[in-house]
Amino acid sequence: MAAAQARISVNRSDRDAAHEAARSSVPRVEEAQRVAPQDARRLSKVFFERLSDLEEGTPEYQYARNTLIEMNLSLVRYVARRFRSRGQEMEDIIQVGTIGLIKAIDRFDVSLENEFTTFAIPYITGEIKRFFRDTTWSVHVPRRLQELRVDLARAREELEGRGNPEPSVAELAAQLGLGEDEVIEGLVACNGYDAGSIDRPIEAGGSEQQTGLVADLIGNEDPALALAEDLHALKPHLAQLNERERTLLELRFGSEMTQTEIGEEMGLSQMHVSRLLTRTYATLRESLLAEA
Repeated sequence: MAAAQARISVNRSDRDAAHEAARSSVPRVEEAQRVAPQDARRLSKVFFERLSDLEEGTPEYQYARNTLIEMNLSLVRYVARRFRSRGQEMEDIIQVGTIGLIKAIDRFDVSLENEFTTFAIPYITGEIKRFFRDTTWSVHVPRRLQELRVDLARAREELEGRGNPEPSVAELAAQLGLGEDEVIEGLVACNGYDAGSIDRPIEAGGSEQQTGLVADLIGNEDPALALAEDLHALKPHLAQLNERERTLLELRFGSEMTQTEIGEEMGLSQMHVSRLLTRTYATLRESLLAEA
């Protein structure tokens, strides 16, 4: 038992010595974000070699990983500049690209002897593209149509470069090798990429001439539509009233006469007219509610 414990103690000492040697071999880099790109490429190789010898979760491992991230942030900024015309804050794009950089660091295999820059840029670019695809569309459309929008834009540029300023659906379909129905679907989906304000001016005859706002072209709800629906629903129930009740309603709402005027017209007192109208209203209301 004592011999076994002694062997375990020796093995632990060997492992501790190995870890200590690995920790001590990690170079210390001050202000890693300011390291020049050429120096960052050289140091990254050293850090990746040391990272493979360190135990994940230890302070030394975290230091090496964090230093790799900071030294290679210039790659993120380089890729992010390609997307600066997309209407998003550059800081947000860099944050998303940094996620791609971290994924590349965690998945990079130094034993394959690949250049980390070549390995990381597709990860960074892919993460930024995924961000735009998932968050910047004003209306959600399937991913297939989101990707088709990019293909349509590229095909349009190629056709315009050949002297065709307004390529037709058929020409776009031929350029992409797709059916016209699919191209039409893609063109319609393109309208969901961004949304315009209804307060945007309508321009005509040049950018200096304005003819109103987009909101002016949007119709308002007509309150008479609801009244028409109510009258249509009421019509069969009016037919079930007797002649005097229908006359009362016609004089009250058709001729807009007061109860006193109706009484004089029909030879009734104003109080009697009021009671008849109230009873008629109740009958119609009960009929409508029963139908609903």
